[in-house]
Amino acid sequence: MSSSGSPIAPRPLALVTGPTAGLGRVFVDRLARRGYDLVLVARDEARLKSVADELTTTYAVSCEVLVADLVDREQLKAVEDRVSSLGSPARPPVDLLVNNAGFGLKRKFLSNTVEEEQAHLDVLVTAPMRLMHAALRQMTERHSGGILNVSSVAGTQPRGSYSAAKAYLNRLGEWAAHEYAKDGVHIMTLLPGFTRTEFHQRMDVGRDAVPGPLWLDVERVVDEALADFDAGKRLSIPTKRYKVIAHASKHLPVSVLQRFQSLGRR
Repeated sequence: MSSSGSPIAPRPLALVTGPTAGLGRVFVDRLARRGYDLVLVARDEARLKSVADELTTTYAVSCEVLVADLVDREQLKAVEDRVSSLGSPARPPVDLLVNNAGFGLKRKFLSNTVEEEQAHLDVLVTAPMRLMHAALRQMTERHSGGILNVSSVAGTQPRGSYSAAKAYLNRLGEWAAHEYAKDGVHIMTLLPGFTRTEFHQRMDVGRDAVPGPLWLDVERVVDEALADFDAGKRLSIPTKRYKVIAHASKHLPVSVLQRFQSLGRR
């Protein structure tokens, strides 16, 4: 209750996968700044707790830590259960799902083991699909909620299994945005390009592997994405140059697009 005796409205709750670095780290910062409580999902418990402590101290929000490897189906199921919950005083429902967890393979398809490719698919396709399914069950019942899928402009191009995975997420998000709008759920797909984050460092991708003008600032990507989400957009492509690239990718022959497959592999 507030000092006036009226009940205090609960803060909205966002669940974010991959929140300890890169785009995910900026997303949780921006959402906490907006007054969201958070559920943070990643494999590294120490890093999760560090981020949670920092957000709690800085913004006075509540941060629930959920340690899970999204490749592991049992651990993923625990995240699904949290997302699908209709809520209780001790466990409020998730109002916003941000499917952000990333996975990158620097080598070409046959240079990776099939197990590596399977784990790649599990994180980029299986996990967001299952979490969307779980979230939509409770959000459509409550007629309220939002889902923000972090995909990639690579999903508009033929660039190996990463692009194929992102193409799936692009089309799933595009369809779901139309399908569930009538139920009060807003779904947006974010298609960033090469962004200066830890994601490329972990893949050992040097800055010289991509022309300078193609690199994006991580904070700009997140701020534009949230502005587009607020505006009710179903697709967010940061910067005019990547909008042009995404549009051109729909019309150029595959033989032309494949000439750019080496970008990000040096």
